[in-house]
Amino acid sequence: MSFEEMVEIVNILKRADYDGKYGPYLNPNVRKAKIMTKVVKSLRRNFGVRRTKEQLRKHWSDLKLREQDQYRRIKKVLLKSDVDVVVPISSHFTSDSAQRMLQEIMFCSCDLDIIKEKNKEKERLKNVIDVLGRI
Repeated sequence: MSFEEMVEIVNILKRADYDGKYGPYLNPNVRKAKIMTKVVKSLRRNFGVRRTKEQLRKHWSDLKLREQDQYRRIKKVLLKSDVDVVVPISSHFTSDSAQRMLQEIMFCSCDLDIIKEKNKEKERLKNVIDVLGRI
């Protein structure tokens, strides 16, 4: 599981108070199942990964109990961020994000064209030098 996926899991579970630290809840198991369903959907939507609720519950437990250093790193990332931590890797683009991506592609394309032109000029100058060297 990638670090970004783990950050997404921890972010959702902490916001939803999955462990029930902030109050007594009626039907805690039903509540936890609904929260874990949100996590499954989010991972599928944002990262294209399919995980079962049981796999995620086990990973959450492992993070808290056995992988405490990793858990601390994730919490630091979440504390430093006021906005969404994870940039979703998805085939669904908003028109704004698609526009930004197209602009970046166009800039990169222009840079690539400039580099190609410089290489052509360099090759031309190299050929001129070779011809002059033979004379």
